[in-house]
Amino acid sequence: MVCIGCSCLDPDRSSGRWLPLSEKKTLRQIARPFVADPASGVCIRDRLKGLTPEDEKVLRMVGEHMGSLASRDLKARCADGLEHSMDTWAARKRELTAESSSRWAGSVTGATHAQWGLSRRAQFAHIQGLEAGTMIIRHRLSLPVGERGARKAPGGYRSAHEWFVKSRRLAALEDRLEWVRADREAGRVHVVRGGRKLANTRYNLTAAGLTEAQWRDRWEAARWFLSAAGESGKRYGNETIRVSPDGEVSVKLPAPLAELANSRHGRYTLAARVSFPHRGDEWRDRSSANQAVAYRIHLDVERDRWYLDASWTRKDLPVVLLDTLRSGGVVGVDMNADHLAAWHLDVHGNPVGEPRRFDYDLSGSANRRDAQLRHALTRLLHWAAGTGVQAIAVEDLDFTDSKSREKHGRKKRLRQLISGIPTGRLRSRLLAMCAEYGLSVIAVDPAYTSLWGDRHWRKPLTTKTRATSRHQAAAVAIGRRALGHPIRRRTAPPRAHQSDVHGHRTAQAGPGDRGREETRRPVTDRSQELHARTGNQRTRATSASKTVRDARSDRVDLHGHS
Repeated sequence: MVCIGCSCLDPDRSSGRWLPLSEKKTLRQIARPFVADPASGVCIRDRLKGLTPEDEKVLRMVGEHMGSLASRDLKARCADGLEHSMDTWAARKRELTAESSSRWAGSVTGATHAQWGLSRRAQFAHIQGLEAGTMIIRHRLSLPVGERGARKAPGGYRSAHEWFVKSRRLAALEDRLEWVRADREAGRVHVVRGGRKLANTRYNLTAAGLTEAQWRDRWEAARWFLSAAGESGKRYGNETIRVSPDGEVSVKLPAPLAELANSRHGRYTLAARVSFPHRGDEWRDRSSANQAVAYRIHLDVERDRWYLDASWTRKDLPVVLLDTLRSGGVVGVDMNADHLAAWHLDVHGNPVGEPRRFDYDLSGSANRRDAQLRHALTRLLHWAAGTGVQAIAVEDLDFTDSKSREKHGRKKRLRQLISGIPTGRLRSRLLAMCAEYGLSVIAVDPAYTSLWGDRHWRKPLTTKTRATSRHQAAAVAIGRRALGHPIRRRTAPPRAHQSDVHGHRTAQAGPGDRGREETRRPVTDRSQELHARTGNQRTRATSASKTVRDARSDRVDLHGHS
């Protein structure tokens, strides 16, 4: 028997059942918004035009020689594993110095440590993905076949055959997880200089459309090492690859190739000159002041072009407080798989003007996808800077556990949609480009932004001439959360004949109101508050009698006669 009127039960809309209030679903804790750290690194590129055949020959020889040393050093670092120390690092550097130079050896060992650390982080992320996959499979295998899943929890498998196949996959994932964990405990990492993808292409040249000679050229160019770290206080900020403010490029040759030098002190000066059209003035100021600038020379085999990259670190970035950024309003941005939905909000959280949509197409090569993102972000930031805001609000998305195919089962389109959202690349691009426009990035918790934006803001913002989309409403929700305002609006009170005549009207909850981001307690939960305050005894002060006899006796006592 279900006591529908009792305060101990409440309906659960997702399952259609009545659940105790202690078992009712609650909203998860929403994290506070924060200001994302701006990108402190700068990298620019220019083409080395006018190289002579002798220049290209020297660059190939230096890259091949230093690449072999880098491969050998990486192998030694991987062999050291967790037993690495400053003594082993110094021993490796002394060995490399004898075959190159002290600065070349420092650049090689620094790149080796960066590569080893990146591999360790990727290994840890791989372990997390395997753990999430095995946990979901175990959960689904424990359910009866055909059982439907909840909103955020997958159900059982559809058939006994699928259950059997997934049980075998669970065994394979557990075996792989055990193998990766053993590697991590032993400090072993698996690194391929030149890239594992390019290495595997060697065994499938027909599908890649390459010949063996073309693949060999790409493989060798990818394994060359022509990078040099900068040094402050040295001439033009780099002694190994020196670039003067007027664009002259010279390379310090390794000891075995010193006879190829065409300049003093064992240096080779290239015939090509660089100018760096983008941010060239900033680069010339650093080079003239002898501040550290790192350089990298590389060859694009497909285009047969040589390029020079210059990079440095900016340490004078200002730190802006969150309250200061909120003072001018924000631009809320909702990131999607094919576009960015944006809306300008004032300091009070009200949408201003019309929403904006910035499309991009992420099909094709990696370079084309990156260009599409940069073009969309350029249009977004140009418009945001024109609105006068100081910050852009985005969701702190990751989707680490949502990309697993074990969680979504046969929902292939959903998995492709989640995986297609370029969260990592877009976040890094946005931070780097916002620094150039003088804007900051406020990251907010992504919980319920699309749901509440669609429920509370899509309909009020829809007019006869404007159809507000779900993503544009989510942009409003993101912006309001970044400003510190609640997303959800209070609901209208019941009708006069169904409740206490009039309650609070439909309005926005104040910033200091308790439970402003939570649902109102059900009426059955508040029905006993009166008895809790006055006790169980009924009095005339708390409740008037509804009988005719009591009403007459009241009138008699009031006037003093019957």
